Amino acid sequence: MGFTTLSLKGRALRLLSQREHSRSELSTKLAPHAESPEELTALLDWLVEHDWLSDQRAAQSLVHRRGPRLGAARLAQELRTKGVSDDLVREATAPLLATEVQRARDVWQRKFGEAPQDVKERSRQVRFLMARGFTMFAIQKAIRGETGEDLDGEDLGGK
Repeated sequence: MGFTTLSLKGRALRLLSQREHSRSELSTKLAPHAESPEELTALLDWLVEHDWLSDQRAAQSLVHRRGPRLGAARLAQELRTKGVSDDLVREATAPLLATEVQRARDVWQRKFGEAPQDVKERSRQVRFLMARGFTMFAIQKAIRGETGEDLDGEDLGGK
């Protein structure tokens, strides 16, 4: 049984057919298979030119996929580790701030469902939501049972 080796372009298209990737992320995955850095750069440029590869789409895809379960800070961090530019990170995560409290409330409700009975349990619930990237402001509102609709433009940055 012989194995057919995929061309670099074939590998790239296979990866992109599974989900959106940022240029940096795809470059990292393809680098071991490229004959030269120039070949890889040329392929990535071709993919961008033909709209197969887009950092903006990759950012939007990640936010859409993981946004209901994570806070804006965690999503921003994940996007940065995938090599997405700070401008695109801000653009992709900005709309999430308006729903941060409600999303934190939904995650809290699925995991815990009831208000903490003591300081130890409250700390555990706060840590859980912080690990998912929600702001302290959103966490406090979520645990108290408040929705994001009663904010009237309050700062969601937790400052």
